[in-house]
Amino acid sequence: MQIGSTIPANNSSLLQARHANFKCNGSPLKPSTIACMNVKPVISTKLTRKHLSNLDKLLQKQTQPNPPDPEPVQKESNTGSPENKGKGPFEGLNLAGIWPEMKAAEEMSPRNLNRLKRLLSMSPEHSPRNILGSRWQEYHGRNDWSGLLDPLDENLRRELVRYGEFIQAAYHSFHSNPAMSAEEVLFPRHVALPDRSYRVTKNLYATSSIGLPKWVDDVAPDLGWMTQRSSWIGYVAVCENEREIQRMGRRDIVIALRGTATCLEWAENMRDLLVQVPGQNDQAHGQPKVECGFLSLYKTRGDHVPSLAESVVEEVHRLMELYKGETLSITVTGHSLGAALALLVADELSTCAPTVPPVAVFSFGGPRVGNRGFANRLNANNVKVLRIVNSQDVITKVPGMFVSEGLDKKLRESGATDVLNVLDNNMPWAYSHVGTELRVDTKMSPYLKPNADVACCHDLEAYLHLVDGFLASNCPFRANAKRSLVRLLNEQKSNVKKLYTSKAKGLSLNLERDSDLLTSISTCLPSPS
Repeated sequence: MQIGSTIPANNSSLLQARHANFKCNGSPLKPSTIACMNVKPVISTKLTRKHLSNLDKLLQKQTQPNPPDPEPVQKESNTGSPENKGKGPFEGLNLAGIWPEMKAAEEMSPRNLNRLKRLLSMSPEHSPRNILGSRWQEYHGRNDWSGLLDPLDENLRRELVRYGEFIQAAYHSFHSNPAMSAEEVLFPRHVALPDRSYRVTKNLYATSSIGLPKWVDDVAPDLGWMTQRSSWIGYVAVCENEREIQRMGRRDIVIALRGTATCLEWAENMRDLLVQVPGQNDQAHGQPKVECGFLSLYKTRGDHVPSLAESVVEEVHRLMELYKGETLSITVTGHSLGAALALLVADELSTCAPTVPPVAVFSFGGPRVGNRGFANRLNANNVKVLRIVNSQDVITKVPGMFVSEGLDKKLRESGATDVLNVLDNNMPWAYSHVGTELRVDTKMSPYLKPNADVACCHDLEAYLHLVDGFLASNCPFRANAKRSLVRLLNEQKSNVKKLYTSKAKGLSLNLERDSDLLTSISTCLPSPS
């Protein structure tokens, strides 16, 4: 948008005439104001050109990394009510709500357009990595994240997004080479980790216990990797940077697992009957049972690869022995199917050795996995689970009967515990969530449509976008969120509000080019501040 830097002569003379006739008759609010004063007809064409030229440069300049937006500084006024430092007498009013024209003008102001262009760019804005030090166990769930979720602690927000990006790296690595062969197992798979202080030490594979009939391959031979029984599903990584270890207060072992991708993985998801966990018969906490399909993917061996359970336990044992004597932590993170398998991994790791480092699970959009006995077992083994749940995500409400955890709690408090326990132990769909919940909502995002579709509400990037903007359950989306919107626009463009997609076009952003850049760099996305 080019803005002219000259003013027509006839308009200039008219403006001068109007200024010459203007008189100030004083203000009724300030009687001491001089009753009348002449205003000189001063108009500087040179100065006007300079202002318009500066505005033109602001709208046309290339994106530059801006410093993080400061949080509004709160102070107490003389009347005791909080107000923003430096505000004028009318800035506290919601004038945009009274006059919609003011809201539209603000949304199209140069400052907002420049900010949106920055969010839609690939300019990294990494937040400072605060030292966790002696508080690392608190952020790792020692107290079930009490006091850190509502409002959301900024250090915990950063850690959640960081672990979510580990899952994104697993998705990208799989889709860049989804085919599975015996030769591939012999060579390490390249994973572009979002955090270079970590190193991948083990590739993980999941195998389905069922297969498609041979006639399927005859009818549709092009399905390829979609019908393979064994597929790469994630990795084990360990932090090796001494400065990062010092910042975090321990050496962290990460296990990252992607979501459903192949036909057979979808078929396993549908096998939703509860089955007993092999070798576990803990009547003290109830009989632990988990979904048949999830257990199948976790325990089944492939033709050329060990089971997911065997690989994880073997690698964690090796790392524990390698770093014996150091302070360690185990963090399991996953999305969708990966979130379900993360609970099975954490359950097994919690008892795989006499002394096991603290185990925590950060899951995104995870379904129910087992019954109440399984949840009790995880709690008894001190496995800490933080579930990030989107209120609009239907995957988090299945499998099992459509009874919310809140209703179940009320029924138990009303005295129906014995009846519910009988149902938990005998019904094939008596599922129960486990751990602590952090609930976000698509409708809170100023960029996403309130009626976004099922795919958007379950999308991992949408989850990270919502976590980045979450302040508290009773607060709007935080104004100083820094996460880039490039991936969100490319993956969920139809679910982004037209106001922002049209602005993106108006800013002449090459989203396709930025998306290619996004998938080629090793640091996936900047973390929030």
